[in-house]
Amino acid sequence: MGTKKIQRILIANRGEIALRAIRTIQEMGKQAIAIYSTADKNTHYLDVADAKVCVGGDKSSQSYLNIPAIMSAAELFDADAIFPGYGFLSENQNFVEICAHHNIEFIGPSSEVMVLMSDKSKAKDVMKKAGVPVIMGSDGALKDYKEAQKVAEEIGYPVILKAAAGGGGRGMRVVEKPELLKNLYLAAESEAVSAFGDGTIYMEKFIRNPKHIEVQILADKHGNVVHIGERDCSAQRRQQKLIEEAPAVVLKEEVRQKLLETAVKAAKYIGYVGAGTFEFLLDANYEDFYFMEMNTRLQVEHTVSEMISGLDLVEWMIRIAEGEKLPPQESITFKGHSIECRITAEDPEKFYPCPGKITQWVSPGGANVRLDTHAYGGYSVPMHYDSMIGKLIVWGHDRQEAIIRMHRALKEFCIEGIKTTIPFHIKMMENKDFHNSAIHTKYLEQVFLS
Repeated sequence: MGTKKIQRILIANRGEIALRAIRTIQEMGKQAIAIYSTADKNTHYLDVADAKVCVGGDKSSQSYLNIPAIMSAAELFDADAIFPGYGFLSENQNFVEICAHHNIEFIGPSSEVMVLMSDKSKAKDVMKKAGVPVIMGSDGALKDYKEAQKVAEEIGYPVILKAAAGGGGRGMRVVEKPELLKNLYLAAESEAVSAFGDGTIYMEKFIRNPKHIEVQILADKHGNVVHIGERDCSAQRRQQKLIEEAPAVVLKEEVRQKLLETAVKAAKYIGYVGAGTFEFLLDANYEDFYFMEMNTRLQVEHTVSEMISGLDLVEWMIRIAEGEKLPPQESITFKGHSIECRITAEDPEKFYPCPGKITQWVSPGGANVRLDTHAYGGYSVPMHYDSMIGKLIVWGHDRQEAIIRMHRALKEFCIEGIKTTIPFHIKMMENKDFHNSAIHTKYLEQVFLS
C-alpha cells in the first residue's frame, strides 16, 4: 500500500481536542481547518487554525453532528483528510463511508471494523474467536427479560445488564437478586431506547470491585500493530472516568505482558488500522482480566500514554493514514509515571454541570506539567456540550512523584466565575486509598462520594 500525502486536515470536533489537533497538524507542516458552531464562534483557538468555518447552530445536531455541513466545509477548503477526535462523529460508520465516497481520508479505522466493535455483544463474540478472555454472559442480545432470567440463573447473580449500543454508563443496571431482574431489565431497555434509539440489551456476570485497565494500540495499513502500554482508569463516577494514569502499577509483570500481548493479538485479528483502545476489567485478585469493549478512536486519556512513551499519538494517526509503517515494538520505551485529571465545569460535590463565564483563569506550570485546554479568563462555557474544559496532566519519575506534582499543580490552578472539579481532584490526591492504588470502579460512589 503506497503512501498518500495529506496536506489539509479538517478537524470535525471542538474544544481542547480541536486545539490539541491543530498544534500537531501545524507542527507537521500541514494545514488545520477548524469547524465551529454558533455557540463556539468566539473561542480563541479558531484564530490559531489555518482556516475556520461555521457548520451550524448551537446544538450538536445542528453543527458537530451535521454531516452534510461538515462535508461541504471539507470540499470548500479542499481537505485531504478529516480528523474526528472523540465523541461526535468519531465512531459513526456512515460518516466514514461518506468520507471514502468523497475521496477524503478518514483518520481512523474502516467502517467495517467500526461496525464489528460498535455493538458490544457482537464485539464480545469476535473477541472470543480471537482467543481473548471475555466475561461469562448472554450469547449476544437478549430477546426479553424471560431469557435474561434464564441466563442469570446459569451464570449466577450478581449480573449486569448493558445496552448493546451503549456508552457512558447509560442503559446499564446491576442486578443483585432474581426478584429485581424484571424491573431493572425494563428500566435498562427504556433508558437505552431514549439514549441510543436502540433497546438491545445483553447480560454479563457482574465482577465486584474491579479495576478498569485499558491498552492503547496503534495499527498501520501494513498489518503491523504496537501497544503504547496500559492505563489505569479505575477512578470513575457512574462509569465516567475522572482520573487516569499510566502505567497501571497494580499489575504483576507477567499479567502486564499477557494483557499487552492480548490487545495486540486482538487488533491484528480484526484488521484494525489507526489508534484504538482495548478496555478490560481486572478482577480484585489483580490476575484475571476480561475484555469489556474496544474504542475505535483516540481517547480523552491518550495524553498519559504520550507522557510515558514520548510519542505524539495524533501525529502517528496522521502518519498511519498517509500509509507510513509503524516502528518496531522494541523501539517504543516507557519511562516514569503520568496522571491526568479531567477538569470539568461541574459542582465538585454533586457533579451538576455549571456552565457560565470564567472570570479568572490562572494556569499551573512548571516542569513536566501539561494542560490541554481551550478555556481562558473571559471564556463562556456553553451549556450545549460535554462539561470538560481541560485536562491537567503531569509526569513524574515514579507514581509518588507524579501524585505530589499533580497535587501542587491543582492547588496552583485558579478558575473563578464557575464551579469546577478542581477541589475534588485535590482531595483525591490527598486520599490514602488513591496513594495505595486501592481505587476500584465503584470506589467513588461507595466510599469517597457517599
